[in-house]
Amino acid sequence: MIKVIIDGREIETEPQRTILEVAREAGIHIPTLCYHPRLIPIGSCRLCVVEVEGAERPLTACTTYVQDGMVVRTQSEELLKLRQEALKLILLNHPLDCPICDMAGECQLQNLVFELGVDRQDYSLEGERQRGPEAFASPHIRHWPDRCVLCLRCIRADHEIVGARALDLEGTGYEARVVVRAEEKCLDCGECVRVCPVGAMTERVSPVRARPWQRRGVVTTCGHCSIGCQMELQVFEGEVIKVAASEEGLNRGSLCHRGFFGFDYLNGRDRLRVPLLKSDGFVKRSTYEEAFEFLASRLKPLLAQRSEAVGALLSARLTNEEAFLLRRFMEEVLGSKRVASTAYFHVAPYRKALVEIL
Repeated sequence: MIKVIIDGREIETEPQRTILEVAREAGIHIPTLCYHPRLIPIGSCRLCVVEVEGAERPLTACTTYVQDGMVVRTQSEELLKLRQEALKLILLNHPLDCPICDMAGECQLQNLVFELGVDRQDYSLEGERQRGPEAFASPHIRHWPDRCVLCLRCIRADHEIVGARALDLEGTGYEARVVVRAEEKCLDCGECVRVCPVGAMTERVSPVRARPWQRRGVVTTCGHCSIGCQMELQVFEGEVIKVAASEEGLNRGSLCHRGFFGFDYLNGRDRLRVPLLKSDGFVKRSTYEEAFEFLASRLKPLLAQRSEAVGALLSARLTNEEAFLLRRFMEEVLGSKRVASTAYFHVAPYRKALVEIL
């Protein structure tokens, strides 16, 4: 363990950690824009600069590792000026789309402008970037190049988290822009949308839009398969309008294209919302109590027989825990080992392809 001093506080920490990581764990705020905890830090936004005793110039907190006895200052007049200038350059020629941008109210750039008190723009560029969204590799994603602040989060997530390498940077300086280098490599997972700190990457699934303070977040388990990814459903007026990242669970905020974009079925008008029972040749609505009583009345005669007369077909959307419990119920209560899953039909094509490759 080593000891460092940040803003007058002595902090004991492990080596091989950055100033930003140590500061955040200690509850000390340092502004950032290009930093993301799951990505390799690059320090391109220059907003996390701090003063280190003995250093000739301010250093980026996200790329500078702590050393024993290091003294760090995160707030000063000089640092505020440097951060304001860096933010003005980031805002150069940035459109004032806040009233119509999907990220308004949860935009990190918007928050930084308020936090650092940038109330005027001293710089300008000749000409303007192309306004509005343009075609992207995924039909579920809108790409707004004019809103891009070149933090490179989307490219880094595509390379480091997904491993698809579909996105790349083209051009240099203020002519640089994020482009789709290999459209066929895009997995349509939405990782670029999740890590974008502004409104340069947005989803286009739901026609309904609502501000963060109008939405209610519900953390749940994705129902598309049995992996058990955690997700946060954004609910507005009783309907799911968006899926947000939930850092809880084994997926650490990442989802596949089904989990991130496939939520429209939750709002389906023809979706079953109550149990249905068939009586006298007709299907009618019932309560859960009635459905359970009916099911129990049909299963009781089988308990004495302990036969294979009954089987269970599991939905591929059950979690592994739910499937395990149902299998135990079938074997230990009904004495039947006839348990199958519709997952077979989902994975069969992949298994066939894998056999061909091997």
